[in-house]
Amino acid sequence: MLREAFSERLKAAMRAKDSRTLSAVRLILAGLKERDVAARGAGNTEGIGDPEILRLLQGMVKQRRESIALYNQGNRPELAAQEEAEIAVIESFLPTQMGDDEIAAAAKAAIAETGAAGLKDMGRVMAALRERHAGIMDMAKAGAVVKQLLG
Repeated sequence: MLREAFSERLKAAMRAKDSRTLSAVRLILAGLKERDVAARGAGNTEGIGDPEILRLLQGMVKQRRESIALYNQGNRPELAAQEEAEIAVIESFLPTQMGDDEIAAAAKAAIAETGAAGLKDMGRVMAALRERHAGIMDMAKAGAVVKQLLG
């Protein structure tokens, strides 16, 4: 499903002569191809699935956010703006992320479900959250919320 969306967006960007979108989609496709080749080496001839593609996209967004911070420190606003444009294209393929209130509610539900009593149970809670909300929840934010609730 996501692979088709990438190729459709690539074609649309070519037709519209949108160089920023075209560049960002090509970066996504290059990263996808790299992961597919690695998966083939592990015996997966189909390539990676949508959950792994979502993790790839989230990683790309995270890298660009880190680059933006560095570009801003280095007084390079034009490069930071380019990274922001790439983030906008990449995030258009991601499902809508959960808000802070939704993350807190999901964390409370996972804590109640797993019977977690303290910080030593944080791993089980995070595993439950990752299983149910992969791709739509920022796990860094969730980790902080879970730690606060269990601490």
